[in-house]
Amino acid sequence: MTLASAPHPIGAARHGARPRAAQAQTILAADFFHAGTAFLRRLYVLFFIEHGTRRVHLAGITASPTGPWVTQQARNLLMDPGDPASTLKFLIRDREAKFTAAFDAVFAAIGVRIIKAPVQAPRANAIAERWMGSARRDCPDRMLIAGERHLRLALGEYADHDNTHRPHWTLKQYPPAESCGSVPSASARWPPGGPASKRG
Repeated sequence: MTLASAPHPIGAARHGARPRAAQAQTILAADFFHAGTAFLRRLYVLFFIEHGTRRVHLAGITASPTGPWVTQQARNLLMDPGDPASTLKFLIRDREAKFTAAFDAVFAAIGVRIIKAPVQAPRANAIAERWMGSARRDCPDRMLIAGERHLRLALGEYADHDNTHRPHWTLKQYPPAESCGSVPSASARWPPGGPASKRG
C-alpha cells in the first residue's frame, strides 16, 4: 500500500469507533467488592454496570453472598422496568464461585451470552474494575462504616451522583443519566436487601 492510498489514521479510528460504541450498548458487567465496618465485619457489594452508558446498578449488600442470594439480585435487576434488558446480548463476569449456574441461567433465559473473564485478569472486566476502585476509594476508604445500612446509604448516594452528575469522558462529558434518559435515584429504587441502581 502506497502512502497516497493509505487510510488516514484519525479517520480510520473514527470509523472503527462506531461499531464498538454500538456493541457497548449490548454489554453488561457484574462484579463484587467488599468493605470492612468499624466493628470488623466484612460486607459484600454486588453491582452491575452498563458498558454503553456507564450507568451503575447497585444490586445488593450482604455479609453472606450465597449463590441463591446473588441469583435473586439478578432477577430483581431484570424485572426493573427502568433497565434495558431487551438490548442486552453479553454479560461479563469473573469466575467467582458466587456466580452460579442458576445466576447464568437468569440471563441466558433472555438470550444473553455469559462471558467469563480469565483468572487473575482484571483488565478483562476493566470498566467494572475501574468503578469498583473509585467507589472503594471514595466511600469505604474515606469513612468508618457502621454497618450494612450505613454502607447502603453511602454507596447509594455515590451511585446516584455518578449516574446523574459526574461527567464521563467516554460520554462526551455527559453523565450516564443524560446519555440514556432519566434515571430514578438508586436510594429510592433500593430497599434494604433489594436492588438499586462511572467513570471512563
